Amino acid sequence: MSVSLRLPKMAMVLVSVLALVAILLFSQAPKASASINYGEEVSEVAKRYVGNPFKWGGTTPKGFDASGFAQYIYKNAATKMNIPRTSALQYKTGTSVKQSELKQGDLVFYTTGEKGKVSFVGIYNGDGTFTGVTMSGVKIVKMRDKYWKERYVGAKRIIK
Repeated sequence: MSVSLRLPKMAMVLVSVLALVAILLFSQAPKASASINYGEEVSEVAKRYVGNPFKWGGTTPKGFDASGFAQYIYKNAATKMNIPRTSALQYKTGTSVKQSELKQGDLVFYTTGEKGKVSFVGIYNGDGTFTGVTMSGVKIVKMRDKYWKERYVGAKRIIK
């Protein structure tokens, strides 16, 4: 003697849906992963401070000088890097980069005082501009502007 259990079609559909929901709820989905473009991230963090004031010797958002700004950004961006305090020492760090090969986050160096001596640093944005601290505060500067073009010393990549 055989017993067969007949369920209405609607009940079968309901059981199937519940089983699918249970599988989705209790199974592990693959974890998403993304790699950080540290140079891009450094550039974007630097741009957030546009408008912050200049302060001679400044190293905080209350007031920056050029090298204090670069140091602060690298320490507080995803890179979490400690770089030297002065632009001259920062220029001795990393790998030299040709201007035609600049990438976001590279440091660009200028001589704004004694001729030939590195005295200013900015963070390259990837579009012929850098974010840096001038006497009027943090701003985005065009590298092709006459003042900056004439004072360009070189660039360094410190992000590996």
